[in-house]
Amino acid sequence: MAAILDTIDQVTLERLVEAGAVQGANIIGQPGGWGVVIQYGMTERILAAKRGTVRNFRKFETLVGYLKGVGIVRYQVDATQFDPVARKTERKREDAAQRMKNAHEAAAYKGWLTQQVQEAIDDPRPSVPHEQVAAAWEMERAALVRQTESAGN
Repeated sequence: MAAILDTIDQVTLERLVEAGAVQGANIIGQPGGWGVVIQYGMTERILAAKRGTVRNFRKFETLVGYLKGVGIVRYQVDATQFDPVARKTERKREDAAQRMKNAHEAAAYKGWLTQQVQEAIDDPRPSVPHEQVAAAWEMERAALVRQTESAGN
């Protein structure tokens, strides 16, 4: 697969299949998974992921399901370079546990916050008018200013 540099995205592949232009597909085994080379006309293109990199399927069954969903049911398989051991050691997601922990903490906080807001809404005690709170704060502020001035002299 390294000799072929051009890629094809999923949307283009689906359009070519609908038009009946796809003549075949080669599934190429490689360390860490499987790639696909699509043949149409006199052209061969590697299936690309959304970000433009070569699409690498870690499981053969996933690739077969994908191709069948697109409408490609016949293909050739070359497992010469496939290495099942590389698949297990190549990709490590050490940050996944931390991401999951953060997601659970965020969900717990959201639940707590929602509960607090609902309790405030459901509180049967009467609300204090803004004018009353503002007057109380103004009296407290004036007392603090007097206290600060007397402490400074």
